[in-house]
Amino acid sequence: MNPRRLVLIAAPYAWLLALFMVPFLIVLKISLSDTAVAIPPYAPTFDLSAGWAGIREFFGGLDFENFIWLTEDDLYWKSYLSSMKIAAVATFLTLLAGYPVAYAMSRAKPEWRPTLMMLIILPFWSSALIRVYAWIGILQSEGYLNQLLLWSGVIDTPLSILNTQVAVYIGIVYTYLPFMILPIYASLEKMDESLLEAAEDLGCTRITAFWRVTFPLSKPGIIAGCFLVFIPSLGEFVIPSILGGSQTLMIGKVLWEEFFSNRDWPVASAVAVVLLLILVIPIVLFQRNEERNA
Repeated sequence: MNPRRLVLIAAPYAWLLALFMVPFLIVLKISLSDTAVAIPPYAPTFDLSAGWAGIREFFGGLDFENFIWLTEDDLYWKSYLSSMKIAAVATFLTLLAGYPVAYAMSRAKPEWRPTLMMLIILPFWSSALIRVYAWIGILQSEGYLNQLLLWSGVIDTPLSILNTQVAVYIGIVYTYLPFMILPIYASLEKMDESLLEAAEDLGCTRITAFWRVTFPLSKPGIIAGCFLVFIPSLGEFVIPSILGGSQTLMIGKVLWEEFFSNRDWPVASAVAVVLLLILVIPIVLFQRNEERNA
């Protein structure tokens, strides 16, 4: 094999090995350890310094007590279910908000499309943490949203939006909306408009032509956008912590509390391993979808 080709192929695998597999194996090792009053706060059951004897002792006394604990405590499996529900609903809401924007961008004049693209990407120029914090000033009882609604006479008393799941949905939709718009726009932008003309010549109305031609051709972008929103939303920590308050149950918050509040690294690592295994399913489905569309 050509050495240059070998280097080209080996580079992404080396990247994955260094930044994914090695950290994952470290977390997996901690998840199989016991909690201890030490720094770091766990007693590893696997010690490489002991050589082959340490490996045999590790596999001989291997137990999954931390993973079993996750099934016995309602907090963890309820957190996983709640996270999947919130991520799924937020993904659907992001699709509802993002598809019309992507469609409008694809139908705009060619000279306007780069400007519209820049406006979609512009929020990434600032910190995501600052953008999420800005929603506190908008959604709180004395915030700009309530002031506007009170001034317009829509409501008589301020709405309690902050520290609810509604605020979490708003934060997730706002944060990940570009990840939904861009793949859909990429699918719609390269669509042959003569197909719509042919559909209308055959008697279809514009709405019928949209559902029979435009929407099916945009499905690859919809699927890609949904995966790009759902996967990071499932393990989201910042948005539910800032906007959701203590009542919002998501696995990212539980993971943070186990690591930094309870300092139970073995259980927290077990939570992280299970979360990763859950995320593997949509990631594999996303990769297969990309391969089919390649």
